Amino acid sequence: MSLMLVLVGCGKKDDSTEPAASGAATVSPAGDAEASKAIEAIKKRGKFVVGVKYDTNLFGLKDPGTGEVNGFDIDIAKAIAKSILGDETKIELKEVTSKTRIPMLNNGDIDAIVATMTITEDRKKEVDFTDVYFNAGQSLLVKKGSPIKSIADLKKGTKVLGVKGSTSVKNIAEKAPDATVLQFDNYQDAFTALKAGQGDTLTTDNAILFGMTKQDPNYEMVGGNFTDEPYGIAVKKGEAAFAKNISDLLTAMKASGEYDKIYEKWLGEKPAK
Repeated sequence: MSLMLVLVGCGKKDDSTEPAASGAATVSPAGDAEASKAIEAIKKRGKFVVGVKYDTNLFGLKDPGTGEVNGFDIDIAKAIAKSILGDETKIELKEVTSKTRIPMLNNGDIDAIVATMTITEDRKKEVDFTDVYFNAGQSLLVKKGSPIKSIADLKKGTKVLGVKGSTSVKNIAEKAPDATVLQFDNYQDAFTALKAGQGDTLTTDNAILFGMTKQDPNYEMVGGNFTDEPYGIAVKKGEAAFAKNISDLLTAMKASGEYDKIYEKWLGEKPAK
């Protein structure tokens, strides 16, 4: 099954405005004291510390053999590090889960979250987001041949697997209230449970589920998307200017073609607009 995802150009305003310059994309404080404080702290430390997933194929997945973490979100984070510090290797990747990422940000353990994080009104009360950099939608993953074909099939007695702290768990409770939801700490644990027969379906963003189908072609997404899940990069509450700097970088990356290269590297050719 092909992945139906739409790459978002970081806001309506950016879609209609050309970048101010055609040079390399950079994060610039531009005289903003608030943004300067966040960026200067990173420069003083000499590395950009970012929270990423270790369990999400194609977006952020740790190779147990090499210890390296790779994926779409990782390459986006490296681009930010290069813009701030001039070197994409001046980055420290720290593992986060849907449950731990905001607490780690607020505790100062990380500078930003780049981890398949959906922008929601509730989360905006806790963090500042960049513009949308990737748009996904919640779907269902089942073993091929499953009688479950859509969310309408999630009846009483159906076991749905999800991840703690994710919007997916909340959404499924609202849209399929008769189903039983079992929550796990991370996506690999949830997928392992699905393959072990502990549940009938696994639900999260289609972008994440697509990575699972790549890992095991015996599983497929069904029923299309039943929510919109716009991903944003999160920084501490009160660092809106820093978030704006990153948004400007994402816009410049899209204009230069760098963004498309990262997308195609991990997810294949972008669907037509």
